[in-house]
Amino acid sequence: MTVDARPAPAGARRRRRRSRPRVTVVGVLGELLITAGVLVLLFIAWQQWFNDLVVADEHRDQASQLSQQLEQQSAEAPPATTDPAGDPPVTAAPADGQAFGNLYVPRFGADYAVPIGGGTSTVRTLNKIGIGHYDETQMPGEVGNFGIAAHRTTYGAPFNAVADLRPGDEIVVQTADGWYTYRFRNLQYVQATQVSVLQPVPDAPDVTAASGERLITLTSCNPMFSARERIVAYGVFDSWQPLADGPPASLAAAGIGG
Repeated sequence: MTVDARPAPAGARRRRRRSRPRVTVVGVLGELLITAGVLVLLFIAWQQWFNDLVVADEHRDQASQLSQQLEQQSAEAPPATTDPAGDPPVTAAPADGQAFGNLYVPRFGADYAVPIGGGTSTVRTLNKIGIGHYDETQMPGEVGNFGIAAHRTTYGAPFNAVADLRPGDEIVVQTADGWYTYRFRNLQYVQATQVSVLQPVPDAPDVTAASGERLITLTSCNPMFSARERIVAYGVFDSWQPLADGPPASLAAAGIGG
């Protein structure tokens, strides 16, 4: 075998030189921007998924601790009972940022338990406690509208699955006065400015609570990852039982709430 040692033509050498990629400032900058974009997407994924899992676990732990505190408060106070008319006791209004109860919704999963605090401040209540109570609305057991709010995404996303509720689903509130069971009725989608959904009789400013209805209203942002609208879930009061009696059958069957 022989090897041709003759040099390649000048044109071929120029073609080989031209085929080598050149590193430019623009190219490096582009790669850095792509890398930065990937890192931002990874951070968002962490914030929306992993962080939600962590915070949801914290909510469950806090709800468990609060449940024990509520049982202790109940044991140290005169037992709560219905009045002669059969009306349930009304839980006292909390201070801003004070946790006073837990929310349980079997439709959201057997491990769903989130504390409820006074007020709807993003920093003091929604981000820290989980669910906030609208100060201007009624309390559990009271005739009128018990309005609460929570994130649908981020910070544990307590109301992430609110659109999955089905008519008749139980929504249970635990306070030191007992267990208040509501049943989901319907969903409504409104503008963010439509605060009339929180009136004693929602969207009926000229109607008082004299109808005797006891409602629960869950509100959150809609659509997902946007605050343009609100998704509103209504429930109607179904029953009350003392804290000492243990959780309602729907929770006891799932092994939660007790």
